[in-house]
Amino acid sequence: MEEQQPTVTPVTQPVASGAARGAGEAVEAVEAVETIFRIESPRIIAGVSRIVRDVGIAEELAQDALVAALEQWPRDGVPDNPGAWLTTTAKRRAIDLVRRREQYARKLAEVGRDLSVTAPHHLDEPSDPDDIDDDLLRLVFTACHPVLSAEARIALTLRLVGGLTTSEIARAFLAPEATVAQRIVRAKRTLATKGVPFEVPYGSDREARLGSVLEVIYLVFNEGYAATAGDDLLRPALCEDALRLARVLAELMPKEPEVHALVSLLELQESRAAARTGPSGEPVLLKDQSRRRWNRLLIRRGFAALGRANAVTTGPPGPYALQAAIAACHAQAYAYEDTDWERIATLYGLLAARSPSPVVELNRAVAVSMAEGPAQALEIVDRLAGEPALRDYHLLPSVRGDLLARLGRTTEARAEFERAASLARNERERELLETRARECR
Repeated sequence: MEEQQPTVTPVTQPVASGAARGAGEAVEAVEAVETIFRIESPRIIAGVSRIVRDVGIAEELAQDALVAALEQWPRDGVPDNPGAWLTTTAKRRAIDLVRRREQYARKLAEVGRDLSVTAPHHLDEPSDPDDIDDDLLRLVFTACHPVLSAEARIALTLRLVGGLTTSEIARAFLAPEATVAQRIVRAKRTLATKGVPFEVPYGSDREARLGSVLEVIYLVFNEGYAATAGDDLLRPALCEDALRLARVLAELMPKEPEVHALVSLLELQESRAAARTGPSGEPVLLKDQSRRRWNRLLIRRGFAALGRANAVTTGPPGPYALQAAIAACHAQAYAYEDTDWERIATLYGLLAARSPSPVVELNRAVAVSMAEGPAQALEIVDRLAGEPALRDYHLLPSVRGDLLARLGRTTEARAEFERAASLARNERERELLETRARECR
């Protein structure tokens, strides 16, 4: 599990005389603080949130612990258990804050059980790992609460759970930093004003809320896998963040089949990353990709995660399981010509029945075109022409252009590729579509 607490060796032995440490040692201590805090901040915020019941305040208290470490570690040395030091410091400040509040009695009664568990006696005493995991799971469900917009959920999750800075999130999504900062502030305020409980839901509510959590992780991955806008097709850092979050969630919820299925889907999709762009960053279509460049380790991990999903599934496969099965069909084919398109078309049919969507139907049309022919697929695509959700979706005319080109209707195909290029916001995709339009002349 990637979020395990690291073991850090003290930079130097404590100075008995209390004399100031060397400049080089102080710099090393500061770097250690920053590195450890980045790794541990999600768990610190999660643990503190259980006490104060407010993710905004919890983040501020975690930052207070960071400041305390920056003041003390360069002077006294990095503690043997730095993660526990930061967590303990933040939790103690949280307890002090609760005790200072005007409504002391009511709040203390509310978190009394937590205080007895989380108030440690020794700064270097590690907290219960299972307890931390429970808190982290609560934080994930809180940050992805449906009361927030999709954009707010993504930003808040990357900030609190992913440990990204506001500027990093802004760069990843090509958004102004001020816009992202406001989005995060509003999200935390909304959670507080709406009284969203810091808890893991149960029963039918958990199933509904889990869908929101998985959606956020999938949206983050997709933005990295095929960037909506900008000059680059891929944003690898976002894919890595999404994969890490999915793997953590699978560790925390081992009996949820759709969680393992999402991990499988992301592992299998990410396995193709190196082959999806050429030397200059240009997109490489699936049929032209060198499968020798596909990451076999990620493929094995993807199949293993899909096996875990199937092992705990008690009913029909969910949408992520079906998408993972589709990705597995591609991963099993050693050459493009070996792809089992009939099975992929069948799986897309099941996915369309399970989660109806114009985008799913468009993907099914592509599979049908390979399994049955472009004419049959064109009928499906033409039925989607009036879908409001696809009105400005550049892949609709792109798919239609490809089908028309395969049918020899090059003039119509060129017009579709040109329209797709005009709708594409990603520069690399636009260049590819313009090239395909020129090839139709």
